[in-house]
Amino acid sequence: MTGRRKNVLVVDAFEDTRERLATPLKRDYRIMRAASGEVALALMERDEVDLVVADVDLPGVTGLQLLQIVKANYPFTESILVTATSDLDGAVQAIKLGAYHFLSKSVDPDTLRMTVAHALERQDLNRRVQNLHAEVQDLGDREFVAGPSRAMRGLLETVHKIGKLSATVLILGESGTGKELLARMIHRDLAANGGTGLPGDRPFIAVNVAAIPRELVESTLFGHEKGAFTGALQQRIGKFELANGGSLFLDEIGDLKLDLQAKLLRAIQENEIERVGGGKPIKTTFRLIAATNIDLEKAVKEGTFRGDLFYRLNVIPLRLPPLRDRLEDLPQLATFFLQRYNARFHKDIQGIAESTIGMLGRYWWPGNIRELENLIERVVATCEGEWITDDDLPVDFQVAELDREEADGSLLDRALGTFERNFIIRALERCGWNVTQTARYLGVPLSTLKFKMDRLEIRALTRRFRGG
Repeated sequence: MTGRRKNVLVVDAFEDTRERLATPLKRDYRIMRAASGEVALALMERDEVDLVVADVDLPGVTGLQLLQIVKANYPFTESILVTATSDLDGAVQAIKLGAYHFLSKSVDPDTLRMTVAHALERQDLNRRVQNLHAEVQDLGDREFVAGPSRAMRGLLETVHKIGKLSATVLILGESGTGKELLARMIHRDLAANGGTGLPGDRPFIAVNVAAIPRELVESTLFGHEKGAFTGALQQRIGKFELANGGSLFLDEIGDLKLDLQAKLLRAIQENEIERVGGGKPIKTTFRLIAATNIDLEKAVKEGTFRGDLFYRLNVIPLRLPPLRDRLEDLPQLATFFLQRYNARFHKDIQGIAESTIGMLGRYWWPGNIRELENLIERVVATCEGEWITDDDLPVDFQVAELDREEADGSLLDRALGTFERNFIIRALERCGWNVTQTARYLGVPLSTLKFKMDRLEIRALTRRFRGG
């Protein structure tokens, strides 16, 4: 993506193991080393890391715990876990938690290099998809898709009942469940029904509180006067003023600091705000829609959230269930996203295979609808067939399927074999089924590729597609 060398962080308690894993990678990447998960996290705070190669059995913070922390805080950083034992449960858990791969510490250098290269290719693809998403996304045409489940039908009935009311709404739900899209639907219902006390063109102003640096939150919400602080070169209108006559959506409200909670409470009670550096009250009338993925009642008990503000927000609570609790909606959601990204990427994919829908329905979906949308976006961007099939899904879905099946042999071996076979087939397709060109593309000796193709029963496919 940029011209710099990729940074690979190797984490293992033993120096000889760190060097054995680092040595095959030195030529192509900048290598960083850590003897523990704690040291690794400290390094990641100071420097950008593209890939973490970590031992599962680390002292202190384990490899799986490190993986979870990395995924939560560095979403574009890929992870590969390694182990000295045949830990099948650990392999499956690592893949489920988002690891790109799970390898033995005795992995041969060529396989390690190829796995690292492919992990970083996925990182680049994810970044490209994210950037494309940011460039083409038009929030004005995005809509809340409910689905046929009983839970969502009940939620929509409540939303339509409150359509004429300007009362404050609190949307509760895990990250990725579609809280902002539901807020937009509530706003549209209010505008369409001519809700009380809200004149004007009815703007919808959305603010993700957690995404704003702490020192800028107050200025962003309430605005500031010229000269109010260093860098305030001109007056700035805050989000509360911009929302006048419409709806103000405050996402991740649970992350708001206590001092700003007091100012928010006053703005709600008095319908007025003061800009930073100003002494003049400014009247503003809006419908407040707040959202959070944390338990605000618990936060009140713990003293991190004001009780009086919670009661002001909790006038009409709406709870969005996680996707795993409304899986009957998944086929409709997946088809909706397929149609959206068909149009975005100028594709004509006809649909998603029934078995693939079944595989999606057996996944846990920790990222909820946002994760489903991102998956469909990525699959549509890379799919070359008329239908999306099981083979188009990332390897973690296929490993999850293997975990559910009863079969002989090693689960880890089967998982690795499934991934390796699919990846080689994709590489052959890219190179027109020319084995020599494919070996150069993968960076492995021709003899190694032929051996793997024989072992994975791919040679017959090659003859068939080349007309042999």
